[in-house]
Amino acid sequence: MKPIVVVGSINMDLVSHAQHLPRPGETIVGTSFHLHSGGKGANQAVAVARLGHPSILLGKIGSDAFGQQLLDTLRDYGVDTQHIEISNGSSGTATIVVDEAGENCIVVTPGANLEVTPHYLRGKMDVLRSAGMVLAQLEIPLPTVEWLARVCEESGIPLILDPAPARLLPQSLLSRVAWFTPNETEAVFYAQGLSGEDGVMSKLQTSGIRNLILKRGPEGAMLVAADGLQHWIEAFPVSALDSTAAGDAFNGAFAVAMLRGYAPVESARFAAAAAAISVTREGAQPSLPTGEETEELLQLHGITLTSQ
Repeated sequence: MKPIVVVGSINMDLVSHAQHLPRPGETIVGTSFHLHSGGKGANQAVAVARLGHPSILLGKIGSDAFGQQLLDTLRDYGVDTQHIEISNGSSGTATIVVDEAGENCIVVTPGANLEVTPHYLRGKMDVLRSAGMVLAQLEIPLPTVEWLARVCEESGIPLILDPAPARLLPQSLLSRVAWFTPNETEAVFYAQGLSGEDGVMSKLQTSGIRNLILKRGPEGAMLVAADGLQHWIEAFPVSALDSTAAGDAFNGAFAVAMLRGYAPVESARFAAAAAAISVTREGAQPSLPTGEETEELLQLHGITLTSQ
């Protein structure tokens, strides 16, 4: 199997639980605190590895106390970390507050992730060209993501972009992305200012995006493909505890299923099952399911996936 190569952030998550999310200027008392390895890039790489697919992560960690801990955790999950480099200074961090309903707010401090540059990736061209699919997010510098999109297009490698945190993106980048996977808040951000028919999805399609999956959490997901296919993916009913890595679970599982030969709709169902399991557990990487767990949930709901 060709590996899935993830280019992205590696963070230490500092997670506080509280009854509700703090409002501006408000100090609240938390009920618990945990440290978890995270970062959207690292999360997606772990999601792929946990599902039993070869997973390579390209990124940087700091020379601080968190750096080696982050690296060790990735290795324990089965991620290929041999191309990760250490930078002087701090590793990336994410400060997360989770409320009783499982909703969260996050502040990301990039640290070493800012040094994931095109220069760094030029030294990893053999790795990138070996990929069956590449996953990227926006917790690394935007010029790096733009450079990566050009390389993927030139090499004929599908790029799945998780456009978080939301920021203005050039049309030249959007047109090179194979799959664009925002959540509802991000989709509204990207649709602002675009001309076109009413509705976020219709507006996003006018920006040059080929294939789009709108992730709507407990409501499900909407898939719109370049060939005209539109399909609503039902969410799996679960009791949510922590939604921190649900989107990362979805993207990693979608990529795995696509490389296994499943059609986009079938792949999105597989991804929805993985995301559903993840929200029932605390933390980012500790919440990500195995392939067996994901298959069991599908079978529980009478869903059998068939490859193309």
